[in-house]
Amino acid sequence: MYDAFRAKKLAEQRALDAADQEIIAKALEDGVETAWDRFIDQQPQCGFGQLGICCNRCAMGPCRIEPFGKKPDRGVCGATADTIVARNLLDDLSTGAAAHSDHGREVLEVLLDTAVGKSQGYQITDETKLKAIAAEYGINTENRKKEEIAEDVARAMLEEYGTLKNRIQMAERAPEKTKDTWKRLGIVPRSVDREIVESMHRIHMGVGADYVNILLHAMRTSLADGWGGSMMATEGSDILFGTPAPLRSRANLATLKQDMVNIVLHGHNPILSEMIVKAADDPQLKERAAGKGAKGINIVGMCCTGNELLMRHGIPIAGTFLDQELAIATGAVEVMVVDYQCIFPSIAQTAACYHTRVVSTSQKAKIPGTTYLEFRPETALDTAREIITVAIDNFPNRNPGRVRIPQKPVDLMAGFSEEAIRKALGGTYRPLIDAIVGGRIRGAVGIVGCNNPKIKQDYGHVTLAKELIKRDILVLETGCAAIACGKAGLLVPEAADLAGDGLKSVCKALGIPPVLHMGSCVDCSRILMLAANIAKELGVGIGDLPIGGAAPEWYSQKAISIGTYFVSSGVYVVLGIPPKIFGSPNVTSLLAAQLTDLVNASFAVEPDPVKAADLLEAEIDRKRKALGI
Repeated sequence: MYDAFRAKKLAEQRALDAADQEIIAKALEDGVETAWDRFIDQQPQCGFGQLGICCNRCAMGPCRIEPFGKKPDRGVCGATADTIVARNLLDDLSTGAAAHSDHGREVLEVLLDTAVGKSQGYQITDETKLKAIAAEYGINTENRKKEEIAEDVARAMLEEYGTLKNRIQMAERAPEKTKDTWKRLGIVPRSVDREIVESMHRIHMGVGADYVNILLHAMRTSLADGWGGSMMATEGSDILFGTPAPLRSRANLATLKQDMVNIVLHGHNPILSEMIVKAADDPQLKERAAGKGAKGINIVGMCCTGNELLMRHGIPIAGTFLDQELAIATGAVEVMVVDYQCIFPSIAQTAACYHTRVVSTSQKAKIPGTTYLEFRPETALDTAREIITVAIDNFPNRNPGRVRIPQKPVDLMAGFSEEAIRKALGGTYRPLIDAIVGGRIRGAVGIVGCNNPKIKQDYGHVTLAKELIKRDILVLETGCAAIACGKAGLLVPEAADLAGDGLKSVCKALGIPPVLHMGSCVDCSRILMLAANIAKELGVGIGDLPIGGAAPEWYSQKAISIGTYFVSSGVYVVLGIPPKIFGSPNVTSLLAAQLTDLVNASFAVEPDPVKAADLLEAEIDRKRKALGI
């Protein structure tokens, strides 16, 4: 029997945002299962798995290691806890690197198709960035059409996935001191696909057994993602759709509209979502919507596809990874369009409780129970129109008695690409450097990553961000972390009033928030470039800068790769969710302490965001002291 009081309390425990709480309670009232319910059903979770000491890599297993020094202390093959934990970590990391890098490959393939006239609806938008990247690759731009340049650039970047030159061009963007560290450790990324394939080889039974050697390759694989696949995804998207600049928009589930056809775009790849935004302006589709009784077509974003649309077009963002079921539970969504990554396999079952249609679009991510409309660049605009038509025709099927939309969207500012930040500073990083040297800004922290039902939704992200800005530490955000702080009202210039006096003065002078939205998950590469360019201007390595990173609520393999390429580049990273490594004291010690001697950075685990802020502040102070500031 439904208990309204209990539902309200559960909702308050599960999410920080009031709009989310309202719809969590509604889902409980409707009897609709969400991720939080499934998490409870999984308790207790496997202790061996949480420690990383179970192995299912061959048919002699599955094996597990006794964590208290008793038997069994080795798998059937003889693998120790050190070996098993390191292999499992490399497996997860390479999966994450593959996901981000394959996203990049798809963007570059569309760039190539657009350059040679094989795509529908796409165009080269940022010619300045196109020519800048062409220069990096030694591609001639003089007296050539942008399409000709784009073809050569796309081919050159695609070759980075399997290049024989044993280096990735974009990794050359790193400061010399940082690259020297990579060379000394033997972790210079050679090509994107090579590192990922070699990871799969190394974790096969009978190959890699030395945990140090395994983890060094994990670092190299992560660098191939951060300075390769992810960076190329960002740059390719900018060329096609434009480099983001600051703009205003709104966030949370209140961005859905009672009287309009609601389409939620969820996933990670902007290739599809950009076309749907473009098609939504079709007068015939608007007329069709009016004929069904709707006042218009309302497009909102979710997760990182939402971030891509937000920062380029100001499309409102409904929520984070954990909001995907809640959006449907409002009863107001006609169609949820998904591409890939972070899509719940159960999303079709959730939608079946309402009138919502889920449209899947990628061969890589087919989901049982969804309507599959394959998305291809050569028919992109036609497919986008078809998807919108499905949504419009579904509008009359909405049950008004089951609709509940929260009332108050939250204002935000997004679009802080590396280029936009530099422009806001007058074309040089010197004003920011001066503010850091003078102590008005003590340093910067990148807060990135997902949500996880193991922690109250958004609590880690928002609490950590508030603690850092209070201490005059600038916060840079991507992914669901950025959305969380958007819902909490931290992505507006007025939030500077929550910052310390120094950071507040800088933000007020520039008219910017103290927490900067820098994009989607792959756009963590924008943070890398910001750090690299500042380090170059100072003549130091990234590892010398007073900066840090954090992932308070991460869940994804992609987050493991992101965290590792930041640490490998010299950035101290604090995780709020324990990784599956504590079954090996040796692996734990290497990642949490010994890496500092190698790259001047390491990992830490701290679930309490206030204590995490303490750790990051201490690291920033350590780096400031070393720089003599």
